[in-house]
Amino acid sequence: MTGMETRTLGTSDLQVSLVGLGCNNFGAKLDQAGTDAVVQRALEAGITFFDTADVYGGTQGGPKGTSEIMLGRALGRDRDRVILASKFGADMGTDDHGPLKGARPEYIRRALEASLKRLGTDRLDLYQLHIPDPSTPIEDTLGTLNDLVKEGLVRYVGCSNLPASEVRHADAAARAAGGVTFVSCQDEYSLLVREVEDDLLPTMRELGLGLLPYFPLASGLLSGKYRAGEAAPAGSRLASWKGLGNRYMTDENLARVEVLRAYAEERGHTLLELAFSWLAAQDGVSSVIAGATSPEQIDQNVAAVRWTLTPEEVDAVDQLTSRTQATPS
Repeated sequence: MTGMETRTLGTSDLQVSLVGLGCNNFGAKLDQAGTDAVVQRALEAGITFFDTADVYGGTQGGPKGTSEIMLGRALGRDRDRVILASKFGADMGTDDHGPLKGARPEYIRRALEASLKRLGTDRLDLYQLHIPDPSTPIEDTLGTLNDLVKEGLVRYVGCSNLPASEVRHADAAARAAGGVTFVSCQDEYSLLVREVEDDLLPTMRELGLGLLPYFPLASGLLSGKYRAGEAAPAGSRLASWKGLGNRYMTDENLARVEVLRAYAEERGHTLLELAFSWLAAQDGVSSVIAGATSPEQIDQNVAAVRWTLTPEEVDAVDQLTSRTQATPS
């Protein structure tokens, strides 16, 4: 293990590495050998937070559930060294019992059992509601999650992609019932996508939840590989994810990237280092979730958080992105 910084995840006692490994590439862009190599380098680099989901592997053309299977095999005997997180609720297709999605009490237990089997473990450290389920009262969802925690199948629970109003409602409902509360939110957050600062981040700070940002590089636009006036490199995420890529590849974003690149390079750093270190400097961020398709990318991601931004540098970056940092509650 290296000297990777760890932080407490929200109100839990989970200590997560400042850089986490997002496992969406396992089973999609990486086979088992590639997964093994990335996971091993992550462990060597001090990454202890591994985040997957039941649908991962299928999100980029592979079979759903493959990420969990490959991650479980890659971790093997090292499973107890890490904080293992997965998610439920996204569409896994159908079976004889009906749709495999949502947050219905009867489905949650089935989804967890399937994830545990694929991962080859007897419990999850963090189990997260992947997307909102408007057809199921959050009280029902939380009641089942509370049972799973009591049974020792799950240590803590979190949510992902829920608006601030639903996060607040869930917290109030859990406290009224005397059950488990969400300890974290996993949402998109980067130098180019900062909507969580409007309502979600202040709400999380007030409630003591930890933020797990995903897409910290805006699907690669902040990696330093892209420049205004140039097409996305063949084989890159922005080139392959056409719909998502178009959301990032705007003239405004490309102009901001060039300004941010210049700011970082003037200080002897890269754009990628600025993207990671800026997130690490935000109050409430517990672990920055980043994917990797090679051991070298693991090294780059880990090295990127070694730049500790001063408050003045954070303010300067906010000015460069025409965004005033949200004031902590």
